[in-house]
Amino acid sequence: MTNHNVTHTSLYAIGDLQGCGASLDALLGQFIGEPPLRFVGDLVNRGPSSLETLRTIRAMGSRAETVLGNHDIHLLAVASGVRKNGRHDTLDDILAAPDRDDLLTWLRHRPLALLENNFLLVHAGVLPQWTATQVIDLAHEVEEQLQGPNWQGFLADIFGNTPDRWHDGLRGIDRLRVVVNALTRLRYCTVDGVMDFKTKDGPGKAPDGFMPWFDVPGRRTEDVTVVCGHWSTLGLVMRPNLMALDTGCVWGGKLTAARLAQDPAERTVIQVDCPQYCDPLA
Repeated sequence: MTNHNVTHTSLYAIGDLQGCGASLDALLGQFIGEPPLRFVGDLVNRGPSSLETLRTIRAMGSRAETVLGNHDIHLLAVASGVRKNGRHDTLDDILAAPDRDDLLTWLRHRPLALLENNFLLVHAGVLPQWTATQVIDLAHEVEEQLQGPNWQGFLADIFGNTPDRWHDGLRGIDRLRVVVNALTRLRYCTVDGVMDFKTKDGPGKAPDGFMPWFDVPGRRTEDVTVVCGHWSTLGLVMRPNLMALDTGCVWGGKLTAARLAQDPAERTVIQVDCPQYCDPLA
């Protein structure tokens, strides 16, 4: 469903951009006026216009907010010298920009999760044991590190696949790594919340014993609507308590915005077609 020249002043969420600045411009052109916007993360990387994308969203000021995605955190780590550029990274324009430091400071002060009007925004997913309030509290623990004086040292330690599950006794970097991995990388987990980081295919390819995080029976965020991105092979999913908005913009799919209305029937979807900048088979 595609709507043009949208006049609603409601709040909209927008899926993964990954540096596709022209697609963002095209999507913004579908709105009349300036409705408030929420981005589900991965503003940068793989697409051709990461610098322009960051500048555009930062210039929106209070109109726009974003949660951090894995590519955004990767940018901060590359910029701070604790990770190397990947083979398919397109971050050099940001790293060489005269306003680089201002943009990176703005980015590392973005939240890892947002809870507004019974909508919980994260980049990837949430573990089944966590309530929405707990997600926000755990995200704050990570945000304090990213916004603190030792943020570069924190980024040097945060990457890795272990521990692969949550328990309340986790402390220190292990605790924070689980939070970052769940909120920015999660696709599949077990009923007990063990995370799988290898499988990127859609739900038909779930590893034995694993399922999409949002299908875990009795997950404790079923009472809110989780709004997320990250999973381009999943495509657009609109359920009463789930809005998955990564529709593969950088892969030549679509860029999606969805109205964050309490009534699921009023959650208007707006999409624009996108050029293919990355080959998913490369």
